[in-house]
Amino acid sequence: MVRPRVGQGVVVHVPATTANVGPGFDCLGAALDLDNVFELRCIEGGSHRFDLIIEGNEGAHLRGGPDNLVYRSAQRVWKEAGEEPVGLEARVRLAVPPARGLGSSATAIVAGLMGANALVGEPLSKEKLLELAIDIEGHPDNVVPSLVGGLCMTAKAASHRWRVVRCEWSPQVVAVVAIPAIRLTTSEARRAMPKAIPVADAVMNLGALTLLLQGLRTGNGDLITDGMHDRLHEPYRWGLIVGGTKVRDAAIAAGAWGCVISGAGPSLLALCRPELAEGVGKAMVLAWHKAGVEARSEVLGIQHCGSQWQALPDLA
Repeated sequence: MVRPRVGQGVVVHVPATTANVGPGFDCLGAALDLDNVFELRCIEGGSHRFDLIIEGNEGAHLRGGPDNLVYRSAQRVWKEAGEEPVGLEARVRLAVPPARGLGSSATAIVAGLMGANALVGEPLSKEKLLELAIDIEGHPDNVVPSLVGGLCMTAKAASHRWRVVRCEWSPQVVAVVAIPAIRLTTSEARRAMPKAIPVADAVMNLGALTLLLQGLRTGNGDLITDGMHDRLHEPYRWGLIVGGTKVRDAAIAAGAWGCVISGAGPSLLALCRPELAEGVGKAMVLAWHKAGVEARSEVLGIQHCGSQWQALPDLA
């Protein structure tokens, strides 16, 4: 372990994620080929100084200071490592829009953890970083694939350990994400859900999740169609997304196997064959425009390597 120096820096690339994927509420998520890039550098000013510089069209509402999620995550690493915290500057190239259901908060958590760990010589293992990330976020479905990449099923075992299973995703399955200009926070989406659900709904979700994972592994569109149905969270959240069900219907009419809320929303995720992806995205955007909501679409691959960091040259 080393004491970080003023002027020392790292750059951390952290992928967006899509969580739940229909029936996999709070346990299934996939890393997407869309990165936020965090340049973290040690600065003068002590343990309560965190300066934030955002590069991009989104994120003007984000603020620095000691309560920022990146810095709070960094402080968790230094506490675990027995190291005194230092001031940090974060310059963020923001490609993952905040409050859109694409894991923006997870990218901040993972960047803070990985960057802080790198700055003190990586005393914490990736498994420990995973544990910290889940504890900070409160659920694993975004932070786990953001850190390790790929399609991940995460569960707390009877041993009380978090267990991560990397699942296969066929190249014949493409993710189309439609991103509206409206925002929806995770806390808002969670408040819309009931505190208890019928047993029949839980059983239906277990079966759907099995079908979905097999469909994603094999590229079987029929299994994906039957697997992209949820009764735990989506029935209570569609009403929070202006035009959401019309966008879903437009995606399916354009050939998508299914369309679900990405994470907490309001972005929507459609799965389809590669040759249909552009048309599905256009249909989703058009449906949102008809509902009076500006939107854009992205055709994204699965990002398999997870978050990566590199050292920056020290400032003189």
